[in-house]
Amino acid sequence: QVHLVESGGGLVQPGGSLRLSCAASGFTFSRYFMYWYRQAADKERELVALIRTTGTTHHADSLKGRFTISRDNAKNTVYLQMNSLKPEDTAVYYCRARDIRTPEYDYWGQGTQVTVSS
Repeated sequence: QVHLVESGGGLVQPGGSLRLSCAASGFTFSRYFMYWYRQAADKERELVALIRTTGTTHHADSLKGRFTISRDNAKNTVYLQMNSLKPEDTAVYYCRARDIRTPEYDYWGQGTQVTVSS
């Protein structure tokens, strides 16, 4: 059974940092592209970053320089380092795993809340 469990969210002041983790199980982690998305209240879910099986990454243009995605295949975990946080970063952050060769193998976590506020 596939599980994606996000952790590391919480309340942080503007300018602070958080590192989100997504622990995966039930599939061959190294073969999957891993993603972070976020969804703010009353907004569409948006892509934050992705990391391919090769380790190459893509970050949303608006977040480049502040957010960094990484993965540890030995730990079956993907991370999102978030620095210089702003109130507009407040959202639920979701982890996604996708096997690009087999589209039906597409899994989402339950999300972790990040709130940036003084």
